[in-house]
Amino acid sequence: MSRGGETRFQKGRSGNPNGRPRKQRVAPSAFDVVLDQILTVTQNGVERELTVDEALQLQTYQAALKGSRLAVRAVLRMIEKREVAIAKLMPPAANAGFEIEYDADNAEDALGILGISDLRRRTDSSAYHGPVKLQTWATQAALSRPGRRRYTEKEVGEIKWSTVEAEQLNWPRGARE
Repeated sequence: MSRGGETRFQKGRSGNPNGRPRKQRVAPSAFDVVLDQILTVTQNGVERELTVDEALQLQTYQAALKGSRLAVRAVLRMIEKREVAIAKLMPPAANAGFEIEYDADNAEDALGILGISDLRRRTDSSAYHGPVKLQTWATQAALSRPGRRRYTEKEVGEIKWSTVEAEQLNWPRGARE
């Protein structure tokens, strides 16, 4: 294609004389019309004007406070949507550096708080005596997970030693050698 002579497009003349078609407007649905209506609501002796949408949200919130599980779920979804919208408006936080400190005592405390381990404390001090033992349910969950492997007798002994009530463990078929 030559740049000099005749081309398909003439200088100064649009290749699309009618231009880009206008965006088609979607007519509001009957539901949208109803939600945008204004209601006068009396709360604590004070009249307020609310849209139907706002009134429904208020009613859902009140039902959630009374204990309706469906209303609680709906309110939680509203809160989540609001937090997402606020997060989009907020500028990203500066990347603050932090340092991770590993502390065995904190890990043991966390396992105890979560009920995964049985921590036996001395009554006179905060020091532990004896090993940290895993609760039977936690060990059972680890043994029953998919992709398990066969355990040697030594590993079986270590698992039993580190579990609170090891005799209650149900060993999966083929897990022991």
